[in-house]
Amino acid sequence: MNRMRSVVAVLFVFSLVSMPLAAASKDAEGCKDSPIITRFPGSVITQCKEKADDVYTFEMGGGAPPKKIEGQYQELDYHYPDSASKAEVVRNVRTALKNAGFTFDYDSGDYGDMTVHAGTTWIWESINHDNTYNQIIVKQIALKQEMVANAKAMMGGIAAAGHAAVYGILFDTGKSVIKPKSAAALEEVAKLLKEDPKLNVYVVGHTDNVGGLSANMQLSRNRAAAVVHALETTYGISASRLAPYGDGPYAPVASNDSEAGRALNRRVELVKQ
Repeated sequence: MNRMRSVVAVLFVFSLVSMPLAAASKDAEGCKDSPIITRFPGSVITQCKEKADDVYTFEMGGGAPPKKIEGQYQELDYHYPDSASKAEVVRNVRTALKNAGFTFDYDSGDYGDMTVHAGTTWIWESINHDNTYNQIIVKQIALKQEMVANAKAMMGGIAAAGHAAVYGILFDTGKSVIKPKSAAALEEVAKLLKEDPKLNVYVVGHTDNVGGLSANMQLSRNRAAAVVHALETTYGISASRLAPYGDGPYAPVASNDSEAGRALNRRVELVKQ
């Protein structure tokens, strides 16, 4: 890690010395280089985007499926000098990343696309013939769960439609052990059931469409059973009022083509019996 920081620092100084001040002044407003790897000398930033909490799917080599990384997101679009060839930029970017200690997970060669990572930092570089290149950097973290179940809202959903989605019951990817931070949502479910002692529900697990169908079906059943077990043992809800069921990816409430949609589809629902 120390090696990577020291190499990047050298590259940064080199770029500042080599890049004309006039070019630097043309950067899009509010945009700046990542401290991890700087620009090709003489390039300007045409646009940028930063999000504290987002996801990007990185291309992987060797026949491996693309890899989804969640975390702090930065995207930069550069215009490199007309005097530079695409091959020159590709060579410089590749060498800089190698010297900085990054592992190459995908490298398209002369085409100019590459995925690299060092620790929890992932970078996508895509160099084009039209004197542009795109750089995406994701520092891997877990996405925060902002949606939390509310007893009143769930009661309204059940009264209006016979079912209600529960957000805030959390699991690790591919696992059915309820995470401790799910307590607030479970308490709201228990509150709902205690306020209406005549209400019996199916506890239905739902997944997104990532992974195999049979695995997702089993995962949804296991997660529903885990919720029922928690409601019985921790919150005192009678087992006779609860029935677990798994619906896997069969009932999405949003498109699975985006992470935001997949997050909505990964849920538990209470369905009135």
